[in-house]
Amino acid sequence: MTASMLDKAAIILDCFIPSGGPYRLSELSERTGLPKPTVHRLAADLIRLGWLERTGPQYRLGAKLFELGSLVPRRRDLRETALPFLQDLFEATRETVHLGVREGMDVVYLERIHGHEALRLPSRIGGSLPLSCTAVGKALLAFSGAELTDELLSRPLPRLTPHSITDPARLRMTLEKIQVSGLAYEEQEAALGVSCIAAPVFAGGTTVAALSVAVPRERFSPAQLAPAVRTAALGLSRAVRGSS
Repeated sequence: MTASMLDKAAIILDCFIPSGGPYRLSELSERTGLPKPTVHRLAADLIRLGWLERTGPQYRLGAKLFELGSLVPRRRDLRETALPFLQDLFEATRETVHLGVREGMDVVYLERIHGHEALRLPSRIGGSLPLSCTAVGKALLAFSGAELTDELLSRPLPRLTPHSITDPARLRMTLEKIQVSGLAYEEQEAALGVSCIAAPVFAGGTTVAALSVAVPRERFSPAQLAPAVRTAALGLSRAVRGSS
């Protein structure tokens, strides 16, 4: 492939963010703005490389991408260090727990342990969601510096549900409260019927990740969940500092 073909292939892969697909050829062409013949030719190359898979008329991301992504050293090491703390948090709450890191204006999920009750969550391992719509994202955003906050607030804020925060002043006030309490909350802002509580993970004064607990809204009790979330985040922060 020439450089321009690589760019177009990257555009095709990027269009799977954040939902992961699957998409038909016509949908890929529409989402990428590329002609159908070009998408068809490049998709065939990506399937051959294992970066895409095809089932009937639908394309989805290939297993090779997951394999490569899991080998990224920084994320792999962080995930492996975090797993015992995530497992402890799950045992303490019996609810769905997440580990996420910031990538641009999104949170990317490195790990998720399901609770016993199936929650309809948009989060998935390797997937991303807007920082402003999730508890993990807001925990990361609140401690990532004023410059990032100002940049995010200068753009239209995404709306995943009717409860997503789209008012910049309200989001700024929310971030200030997180900076004081060290805890971030989400009330049906990424998925209806789901609430979350999250805490940041620090290494050398820098926010490197955040972890959260997601529960059905009707039994969301921040007072009960907060101590376990804080304990897990503090423990992981110490472990990350010790391994660096």
